[in-house]
Amino acid sequence: MKRIIFLLLIFSFQQVSAQLKSPEDFLGYKIGSRYTPHWKIVNYFNHVAAYAPAVMKLQQYGETNEGRPLLLAFVSTPENIKNLDQIRLNNLRLAGLVKDNLKAEQDNTPTIVWLSYNVHGNETSSSEAAMMTIWALVDPANTKTKEWLKNTVVIIDPCINPDGRDRYVNWFTSIVGKNANPDMIAREHNEPWPGGRTNHYNFDLNRDWAWQTQVESQQRIKIYNQWMPQVHVDFHEQYINNPYYFAPAAQPFHEVITPWQRDFQTTIGRNHAKYFDANNWLYFTKEIFDLFYPSYGDTWPTFNGAIGMTYEQAGHSTAGSTVIKADGDTLTLLDRANHHFTTSLSTIEISSVNASKLIKEFSKYFNDALTTGVGEYKSYVIRNNAKDKERISAFLDLLNKNGIQYSLGAGTGKGYNYNTGKEESFSFSNDIVISALQSRSNMVKVLFEPKSKLVDSVTYDITAWSLPYVYGLDAFASREKISGNSELKKQQIINEETTYGYVMPWMGINTVKTACQLLQKGITLRYAENPFEVNGNKFGSGAIIILKTTNKSFGDNLFSVVKDIATKNNVQLFSVKTGFVDKGYDFGSSKVHAFKAPKVALLTGKGINSNAAGEIWHFFDKQIEYPLTLINLNDIMGINWSEIDVLIMPDGNYDFLGDKNKTEIFKNWIIKGGRVVALESGVHALAKAEFGIKEKGSGDSSGKSEGEEKVSYDILKKFQDRERDYIPNITPGAIYKVEIDNTHPLAYGYPDYYYTLKMDDHVYEFIKDGWNVGVIKKDKQVTGFVGSKLKDKLHDGLIFGVQQLGNGSLTYLTDNVMFRNFWENGKLLFCNAVFFVGL
Repeated sequence: MKRIIFLLLIFSFQQVSAQLKSPEDFLGYKIGSRYTPHWKIVNYFNHVAAYAPAVMKLQQYGETNEGRPLLLAFVSTPENIKNLDQIRLNNLRLAGLVKDNLKAEQDNTPTIVWLSYNVHGNETSSSEAAMMTIWALVDPANTKTKEWLKNTVVIIDPCINPDGRDRYVNWFTSIVGKNANPDMIAREHNEPWPGGRTNHYNFDLNRDWAWQTQVESQQRIKIYNQWMPQVHVDFHEQYINNPYYFAPAAQPFHEVITPWQRDFQTTIGRNHAKYFDANNWLYFTKEIFDLFYPSYGDTWPTFNGAIGMTYEQAGHSTAGSTVIKADGDTLTLLDRANHHFTTSLSTIEISSVNASKLIKEFSKYFNDALTTGVGEYKSYVIRNNAKDKERISAFLDLLNKNGIQYSLGAGTGKGYNYNTGKEESFSFSNDIVISALQSRSNMVKVLFEPKSKLVDSVTYDITAWSLPYVYGLDAFASREKISGNSELKKQQIINEETTYGYVMPWMGINTVKTACQLLQKGITLRYAENPFEVNGNKFGSGAIIILKTTNKSFGDNLFSVVKDIATKNNVQLFSVKTGFVDKGYDFGSSKVHAFKAPKVALLTGKGINSNAAGEIWHFFDKQIEYPLTLINLNDIMGINWSEIDVLIMPDGNYDFLGDKNKTEIFKNWIIKGGRVVALESGVHALAKAEFGIKEKGSGDSSGKSEGEEKVSYDILKKFQDRERDYIPNITPGAIYKVEIDNTHPLAYGYPDYYYTLKMDDHVYEFIKDGWNVGVIKKDKQVTGFVGSKLKDKLHDGLIFGVQQLGNGSLTYLTDNVMFRNFWENGKLLFCNAVFFVGL
């Protein structure tokens, strides 16, 4: 009988082996010998799912902008795969995220390891490694991995960014010869703009985990929140001459990261080192890659209870498929894939060895969050002001995406006022209350803390992102435990019928989208330059007026079209019966102007910051749904200028402004009525070209008196500090309070202040012949790191301004009001620049 069973096992193994193929057998080439396009990666994972269904389940969780599938593979033992949903639900119970009165089991509970590959499309080796990893886990002959899977569920996302990957792989495949050229001067090492790093809209998906502005992030985080792994790895590539990087991470660590999370990073790192040492592969730890900014593929999982890590292999686009490094050694695609494959298996192994401890600490992490909360502030109160309702809606949407709970409440309290920066007593009624005593307590602290604490100013990204400033909301952070008493439900707007007209307050992006859709229908709109009152309702500057008088061609159908569009966008319309206002200027006044549909173009292509251009492209395409013409910067002199009303200049290098003839052509278009919206270094380029705005000088910092020769010791520097010498002169991203002239069209819909994200050392002189709409004065830094020398420069300067030039205008947005499309409060300012300024 035993012999029969043994023979059956041998037969079964041979049958599986004959059907289930390795990546090499399935693809027809060895991993590393060429790049694998995304569709072949998908085919291989489908193949494994078809021939190893007992140990692997494949799920399509979404689709990219270009229609490519997004996949997750779940791998474990047959028993665990059968109980996969029970394992998932039990894991959520451990985190306090399932309210079904069932006890969360810790004993004999599998740990969950999530491996995310290829978030940056041109960091290509990791998707190759993903195929090697899935094969190692399902290969019947690999007994070692089968032991690990007894107490581990592995989740593999083989390619987070398929659109970016294929952009790079298709380009590389189209230009490489029969044999790849390892010489760095070869064209295959010089990827064209915009490169494959980003997604379809040129967004960096590794900066989007918390904000979830992109469809790939939205779909991925939705299912991530249904699993909540104990370990998450984000696979990357870095410069070709760098050794491999793995955990532990560099400082600064955000203070919410627990001692266990820090210690286990070291445990994982030591396990990796064992294999790298055995293979004589170089590596480094504790440098460059910190754990502070909350929207990375390592920090966001970390702030949600996981051991979140980044692994960085030398490579990315400059590596091609083989490249000669500075030390004369050759780096191949196979090398890169093997290194990521090694850390993949090492991560699974060490997680399996420590599975029970991972589960125990994971449960403790969330139990502490629920019982005591994280941080000094135990509650956050957000004013539920009617004037802010569109930004509040976007704010609540972000909380929902991150699984953060909130409610409505009323009462009194004491706390930090985000606007004044002071501790104050306050009362609240029907306002939004966010308790720190919830499963997502760490995320609540990280996203809401008024001032983040840095232990090291050398950081990889921005240092300030507190949500009340991002969304422009009135808020308090309180050390008291404040409870909400009712659920906040989204209310659908009900718009009344009218026979004369509607007024639509200029409040936010939904209002802008509605106006854009009405314009595209050919409906004539007007806007009020000044505040007014009618029928007992008050309206601010910029309010849109829709009258039958100016839209007679629509007949009786006009207002049903307007009402349907506004209601669909959840925008409140106010019915009016007369143009005779109670206060302000009547609808026929010269203070009420036509709101026209401009023809808008965006400069893009080589020389332009692809992320900056992508933010604006995505905003027009996906949020306000308004036509936008993208023009390559190199083609600017071929433009038919009469076909453009508004030209947007995002962050970039504008070399054409150094050519006198080209500059004159550009300037003549503006004089004839063209409108320019310049952002960041677009403003700097206009200043250099002497368009009328001037960058503020740093002044004489030598400290010398007249006639005195003074020796400066500032030039004496230590070699070991060379990587930190620049710090006093920079800000990686800090929040400043800007004083706003909200009577100007650029600032319609705003109070008399705005919180800007300052990311450079540029500040400009006040405009003499123009409008200084947004300025910073002394002591206006709110939060975030600013170098000691730079602080002295960032005051008494222009941040937002408008200048007339003939019949045209130049709008200067010196900071990025569209930053990564999550800086919600800047979007209306940008829309004002496009649609109002210069009309």
